[in-house]
Amino acid sequence: MNPTIDTDQAQTLAPNATEVAARSDEKLLLEGPVGVIEALTAYPKDFPPGAPIAVICHPHPLYAGSMGNKVVYMISRSFIEMGVATLRFNFRGVGKSEGCFDEGKGESEDLLTVVDWFRRRHPDRPLWLAGFSFGAYVATRACEAIAPERLLLVAPPVTMFDFTSIAPLQVPYMVVQGGRDEIIKSEAVGQWVITQPQRPVYHWMSDADHFFHGRLNRLRDVIVRSWA
Repeated sequence: MNPTIDTDQAQTLAPNATEVAARSDEKLLLEGPVGVIEALTAYPKDFPPGAPIAVICHPHPLYAGSMGNKVVYMISRSFIEMGVATLRFNFRGVGKSEGCFDEGKGESEDLLTVVDWFRRRHPDRPLWLAGFSFGAYVATRACEAIAPERLLLVAPPVTMFDFTSIAPLQVPYMVVQGGRDEIIKSEAVGQWVITQPQRPVYHWMSDADHFFHGRLNRLRDVIVRSWA
């Protein structure tokens, strides 16, 4: 799998067992299950050996969700602040990613492909997984196969997708939910949390809506305080 890297001079870089030097944002075109997957990496200034890497999933593709979403960006920024390298990507059918919406099944395959690529670039590093809204569903759906060290779910859409068919989560995880969510019933998220065999760290932001308008810095603070 050889990605094209959009830098000053385009080049080809094959992931292997050798660490690459930390660099600023890279725009990548990775080979995916149904064609190209558009991705973006970001590295902290200090990225010592053993520091984690993280993959972040964006909200619903049919409702303008993309890796450029502000919540997704803030999750990435929070991780970078903690010294974690991040990879955001567009699900199939979004931006330059090829294919079409597949209700979570194909998007899970996209996620597995991206995780495999990032892990092979940075072997022996812990991997964190995160998702916002639809991206939280995809991250939960693929979690058993990926086996991340940590999982972050922001506004998981438990009233829109079937979470009951997903294997119980067996990793340390955190859920952040807004109390004024106008898309997902916030009470249903709380009910889902308390029924989980392994309880997550649960952060309830009573005055936050679905997209955390005006509350993004508080979202960052919650993530950093909990996981730094």
